[in-house]
Amino acid sequence: MGNADLRDLAAITEVPFDNVGESTVAVDAHNWLYRYLTTTVKWTSDEKYTTRDGTEVANLLGAVQGLPKFFEHDLTPVFVFDGAVTDLKEDEVAKRREQREQYEAELAKARKEGDQVAVARLESRTQRLTDTIIETTRQLFELLDVPVVDALAEGEAQCAHMARQKTVDYAGTEDYDALLFGAPYTLRQLTSSGDPELMDFDATLENHDLTWEQLVDVALLCGTDFNPGISGIGPKTAVSLVSEHGDLFGALSARDEHIDNADRLRSLFLDPPVEDVTVDTAINPDVGAAREFVTETWEVDANEVERGFERIEQSLVQTGLGDWS
Repeated sequence: MGNADLRDLAAITEVPFDNVGESTVAVDAHNWLYRYLTTTVKWTSDEKYTTRDGTEVANLLGAVQGLPKFFEHDLTPVFVFDGAVTDLKEDEVAKRREQREQYEAELAKARKEGDQVAVARLESRTQRLTDTIIETTRQLFELLDVPVVDALAEGEAQCAHMARQKTVDYAGTEDYDALLFGAPYTLRQLTSSGDPELMDFDATLENHDLTWEQLVDVALLCGTDFNPGISGIGPKTAVSLVSEHGDLFGALSARDEHIDNADRLRSLFLDPPVEDVTVDTAINPDVGAAREFVTETWEVDANEVERGFERIEQSLVQTGLGDWS
């Protein structure tokens, strides 16, 4: 669920990193990367991550700063990249594009007026994951021997599937869709300072006496990234309606409401396009090659990433490569 309604229902607790160490986590790569990309752009001068030909690779700076958090806590990431966009999400993608275009117009105005505060804020809001950003991130991960998986469609769905199949111990994302996709345990706040949050699927169902199907029905009534929901229905009302009437269709009938493509939307969460994968988590990073790739090939300011690479190297010594498998 892209919005925050589901947080009111989800069983979420803060957990020390010590409790989740020596584990693997399937990370929604686009979600993780976008957060570091926008933060980097907002707080770092663009000259630090722009090549001489004008190509911006703030993603490399962000990734180098973000990866140590996993390694230092003995947590092995498996980054899952989105595949094809389902047609049910086309409206949401169009809305995001329209919003970005509005921000771009505001950014041009702020630059003309010399409003540097607004420029920094709007530059972060106009970021998108370009082909160059995706490809250079994947190349960096390859040099650091960080496992990568290509999803058939939604990255979060594949992360949840891997966690359900016990290919990994956790799904990792800042959004809540992983819960609707059935991830048993999801780690949130992996891009923030401090300890992560643990979102528990079974506890969420038990707390509200819902089945997985009913939880998805509740989300569809409230609204997801794939549908706008029903006006006036929040999470508590949705739980009450589904509990009273059995499922989404009973609730809709009782309210004389309709959701387009309701059957397909339910299937999107309950039976998404995913596949079983095998992941080798015995990683052997080439930090020197990664440093050269970032600072020489892509001309990122060495001073901006050196601390990140140092933290990665230190974590290799502290953890030991044999412990990463």
